[in-house]
Amino acid sequence: MYKEDELLPISALQHLSFCKRQCALIHIEQAWAENRYTAEGRLLHEKAHDGKTEMREGVRITRSLPLRSLTLGLSGIADIVEFHQEEPGQGIKLPGVKGTWRPFPVEYKRGRQKTGSCDEIQLCAQAICLEEMLGLSIPEGALFYGLPRRRTIVPFCGEIRKLTTDTANELHSLIGKGQTPPPELGSKCERCSMKDLCLPEVNCSKRKLSSYMNNFFREDEE
Repeated sequence: MYKEDELLPISALQHLSFCKRQCALIHIEQAWAENRYTAEGRLLHEKAHDGKTEMREGVRITRSLPLRSLTLGLSGIADIVEFHQEEPGQGIKLPGVKGTWRPFPVEYKRGRQKTGSCDEIQLCAQAICLEEMLGLSIPEGALFYGLPRRRTIVPFCGEIRKLTTDTANELHSLIGKGQTPPPELGSKCERCSMKDLCLPEVNCSKRKLSSYMNNFFREDEE
């Protein structure tokens, strides 16, 4: 169990899943840069957070709900948590609202569904926070992508829960060490907003040159 002052941002899970160096630049070195992709994502999140709680067809929609988990050591804000009405005796009671309800987290993302599990991990972390806060199980949530403008249902199975827990532990380890990993140049660097701060081409070239020189002099000594 973590303490309140040890909680890290839920959003850092996605940064870590995308690139360890990006995560360290943002959350250790406190660096940030924005490009078209991050700007579109920010606007989409602002739209999701714009508004109060409302009812739609028996679903209670809550925006900008604070979350935390002392088990994962994470805190953050959920874009949207829908509360779906349950049969009597199931779900939870909501203050000033009749019936019982089960939360259903919805995370908004720009563009299309990504390869990998970074979005699913972030959503699952939100669900685990809600489970811990409210004392009930949450079987699934949804990711809403901006380009197709439709939801992708995400079941919170054992595999994604373990991956989320492992990623949270790795995040705490990375931040705890306080060291920014070296760059690993790849295709994802082209769409990373931190590219001009990270300088993957330059840093990777320096590492290759340093490795070459070390090997050269080591062979010469032999």
